[in-house]
Amino acid sequence: QVQLVESGGGLVQPGGSLRLSCAASGINFIIYAMNWYRQAPGKQRELVAAINSGGNTNYADSVKGRFTISRDNAKKTVYLQMNSLKFEDTAVYYCNAKFAVMDYWGQGTQVTVSS
Repeated sequence: QVQLVESGGGLVQPGGSLRLSCAASGINFIIYAMNWYRQAPGKQRELVAAINSGGNTNYADSVKGRFTISRDNAKKTVYLQMNSLKFEDTAVYYCNAKFAVMDYWGQGTQVTVSS
């Protein structure tokens, strides 16, 4: 059974930081591309950051320079370090694992940026 379990969300003030984690089980983690998506109320889900099996990363323009995605293959975990958070970063953040036709999602974790 495949599971992606996110953690680390919460309430933070503008300018603050959070670190999201996504622990995977039931997959050969090392071969999967791992992604973080987010969905704000009334908006479509968008890709925030991606890291492939080789460790190459990509970011949405809106988070470049503020967010960092990383992975620990030994722990089967992907991280999203979020710094300099803004009101517009408020969303449910989802972990996603992709390999070929296989596509798995976590349940999401809420990030709220508010003063």
